[in-house]
Amino acid sequence: MKFYITTPIYYVNSEPHIGSAYTTIVADIIARYKRFMGYDVFFLTGTDEHGQKVLQAAQQTGKDPQKFCDELAEKFKQLWKELKITNDHFIRTTDEMHMKTVQEFVARMKENGDVYKGVYKGWYCVPCETFWNEDEVVKEGDERFCPECRRPVKWVEEENYFFRLSKYRDALLKHYEEHPDFVEPDFRRNEMLKILEGGLKDLSITRTSFKWGVPMKDDPEHVIYVWVDALINYVSAIGYGWNEEMFNKWWPADLHLIGKEINRFHSIIWPAMLMSVGLPLPEKVFAHGWLTVNGQKISKSLGNAIDPRFFVKQYGNDVVRYYLIRDIAFGKDGDFSEERLVHRLNSDLANDYGNLLHRITAMINKYFDGKIPSPANEEGPDSWLKERFFKTKNAYYDLMDSYKLTEALDRIWEFIADANKYFNDTKPWVLAKEGRSERLGTVLYNSLEAVFKVALMTLPVMPDTSQEVFRRVSFDEDPHKDHLETWGVLRAGRSVHHGEPLFRKIDTKTFKKVVETVSVEQNLITIDDFAKVDLRTARVLEAERVPNSRKLIKLIVDLGTEKRQIVAGVAEYYEPEDLVGKIIIVVANLKPAKLMGIESQGMLLAAKSGDTLRLLTVDGDIAPGAKVS
Repeated sequence: MKFYITTPIYYVNSEPHIGSAYTTIVADIIARYKRFMGYDVFFLTGTDEHGQKVLQAAQQTGKDPQKFCDELAEKFKQLWKELKITNDHFIRTTDEMHMKTVQEFVARMKENGDVYKGVYKGWYCVPCETFWNEDEVVKEGDERFCPECRRPVKWVEEENYFFRLSKYRDALLKHYEEHPDFVEPDFRRNEMLKILEGGLKDLSITRTSFKWGVPMKDDPEHVIYVWVDALINYVSAIGYGWNEEMFNKWWPADLHLIGKEINRFHSIIWPAMLMSVGLPLPEKVFAHGWLTVNGQKISKSLGNAIDPRFFVKQYGNDVVRYYLIRDIAFGKDGDFSEERLVHRLNSDLANDYGNLLHRITAMINKYFDGKIPSPANEEGPDSWLKERFFKTKNAYYDLMDSYKLTEALDRIWEFIADANKYFNDTKPWVLAKEGRSERLGTVLYNSLEAVFKVALMTLPVMPDTSQEVFRRVSFDEDPHKDHLETWGVLRAGRSVHHGEPLFRKIDTKTFKKVVETVSVEQNLITIDDFAKVDLRTARVLEAERVPNSRKLIKLIVDLGTEKRQIVAGVAEYYEPEDLVGKIIIVVANLKPAKLMGIESQGMLLAAKSGDTLRLLTVDGDIAPGAKVS
């Protein structure tokens, strides 16, 4: 049995954070579960490194785009390693083999009559790398905004190649009808059906305004649209076009795990592309909700786009993994709350789970010389505990197989409550006091077996904790499904290791949130960092509006030793003639960049509050070129 699972490939325009880690952790849990169940698993993740947004991010740092991508891709790789993610491959869209595969895939679409040349006229969102029609963008007066990220879109007119997406509307609707579980959750499926029922328009799949991407095989002036490039990673990574045996083993994918904001690309565009080249569609696309942190959208400006390793350092990797699945209903939007995480740690993990194991091993140490006792005659409470386990085990399989991960943990913790009830109701401390050694041994054996079963079921979610439980009960086999199928796997006479509690509680009165402590540290710069920025005074000599732009003004400024051209987005706040003669402050050592085709050789500084923007200047007159420090 094979199982091929993918995460989205992550955009390298910024550092990874707890939000980007969420999908990968969930995928890792599913991959580990499938391996536990005996599947041959291929788990793919990686980075999306082409497109205008990545190019702009690289330019802002003054780095070559490939070097910029190399550095960020390595950060993602290192993060997954430290989070103990068990991916089988890490793909990068700048990999040579992937780029060749993209060219061949699109060439095949073209050969099949599904790609044609035309002129694209419409709106484009650079942050989302998405084209939008006039009836799709959000309108506020004369402004147009992306319906996904609510940031301004720009009007684009350029010669492009188009994919005949409209051709596949009926075939997609038929597939949705014949495979009702193709997209989950069901409310995400309904969103896609609404789009399909409204009709599809052909999709622009190339750009000519920049070169950072995969060139068309037979028309290299055209760069393949970043989303088309990115989606093809799911087949390029497993051998499409270069290793037929490997590809046939793994395709189709069993699960594309994604965030809801990219559902349309995966559930409409990608299936249509696959139909175009004659490949089977993936078995399932699961679009989970968004993650916020302490009720706020994850954002650098809010200081909560925190490297997940800080949370892991504070609370432990398994605790973070458990919390993300148990407290955030998988599939829906959820909030990462540190108060809730600490509550789950103290209550679910330390009290319910860890304390039960601690009590059991303490009594075995005391009354059975640290050796697992042999169970004797079964009584009513013993039968009840076993019955409760087998019902839990069956529900666990069903829930995990249908990706109801939160509900699966809920059922496991119901069984933990059953095990605690069994332990408390049978009163092993009373049995010990009364000298009923045989019955005491049975109760302690069954209690320990129950905890062992919990460790097996939570192995995909909390692998380190489960391995520690296995060590403490002297279980040295490779854990797999068969160990859940029978009661009585633990061997009597083997040693138990009674040690520190599995989980250490957090003092809720004194603990400090990671968000409050780390966000400040992450945003601090050193005096050396500041010294790299060359701030200078400059006198504005000339100013004029940039044609066809509502926001941009082109300035000629005097820096004392030279004159420079700067393009600034201040046209909505200043008339060009009002700027001439002003002494402003500019970043003089910023790498030049083009705005609307005009080179800007620096950046002026301004302060903005709400709808008000004011240029930064100096108190009184001063010579142009004076250093600001």
